[in-house]
Amino acid sequence: MKRSFLLIATLASGLVLPATAQSTAAPAPAPAAAAAQPAKIAVIAFQIAVAQTNEGQRDFADLQKKFEPKQQQLKNLSDEVDNLTKQLQTQAANLSEAEQQTRSRTIDDKKKQLDRDSQDAQADFQQAMQDMYNGLASKVYDVMQAYSQLKGYTLVLDISEQQSPVLWANNSTNITKDVIDAYNAKSGVPAPPAASSVPEAPKPAAPQPAK
Repeated sequence: MKRSFLLIATLASGLVLPATAQSTAAPAPAPAAAAAQPAKIAVIAFQIAVAQTNEGQRDFADLQKKFEPKQQQLKNLSDEVDNLTKQLQTQAANLSEAEQQTRSRTIDDKKKQLDRDSQDAQADFQQAMQDMYNGLASKVYDVMQAYSQLKGYTLVLDISEQQSPVLWANNSTNITKDVIDAYNAKSGVPAPPAASSVPEAPKPAAPQPAK
């Protein structure tokens, strides 16, 4: 985040022209000073922009479908553990100690298997999500960069980061939806059937009170 502040400071300092040293000889006519070009800054919720593109919504839905069989498998195993546990609780009075221990071990083994399978499935899903996001984010970034250059922005700050340096920004500087629309137009991917419209771009984060 310090780099963002340093970058803003650098831009600001670049607007100040250094004073020129005066010669002891007769001063030559000073050329007219060129008008300083003010910085034009925009903000974007970049992660949200990536996720809310038509392509992002489509790919996420496809990813969910891909993992549905695994989710169902985990649910079936979880239901089996619950049923075995209830059976043991209701039938314990009619079972021998050895039978109770056997059933308890079976339940414990299935619980351990459920934990392992759940952790593996979660890790696989998160990795697939990260790979999908990284591939799409690089393309959305290219569109954002081209859009920003076209509109003359000199700096774009990401407000989707938890440690964003932006405390407040006028909503007119938020280009999240503009970048989403520009990417959708370039990609040609239609909106998913379940989403009739792209959700409205979020407003910049509000200032946080000092603690």
